[in-house]
Amino acid sequence: MQDFIHDKRVYYSPVEFAMAYIGGTWKMPVIRALANGPLRYGDLKNAIPHITDKMLQTQLRDLEKKRMVTRTIFREKPPRVEYALTERARRSLPTIEALEAFGKSLMAEEADRITMTHN
Repeated sequence: MQDFIHDKRVYYSPVEFAMAYIGGTWKMPVIRALANGPLRYGDLKNAIPHITDKMLQTQLRDLEKKRMVTRTIFREKPPRVEYALTERARRSLPTIEALEAFGKSLMAEEADRITMTHN
């Protein structure tokens, strides 16, 4: 495959480029949390154990920039903000679910291996 240049960075494979969009510790959990519909910030934070406010804000901004998430501000008192997946992010859900299943199977295999080693 020919190299792909995007945002002044060279990508050597489609997998590498896709992982720039959904990779890392927190992007996939954010996308999964929004899979069933829009959420307010507090609800989104509660849906993702262990994520800090700073990290959630950073990930949401990055996912917005990559057109994976939309941010809608409702002109109410007090103002309400909701985050939702774009179609681009929805297309990533089967991949994320497959990675999750693969990760769970690897974790189970490693847990079994560790258990057998200690017996």
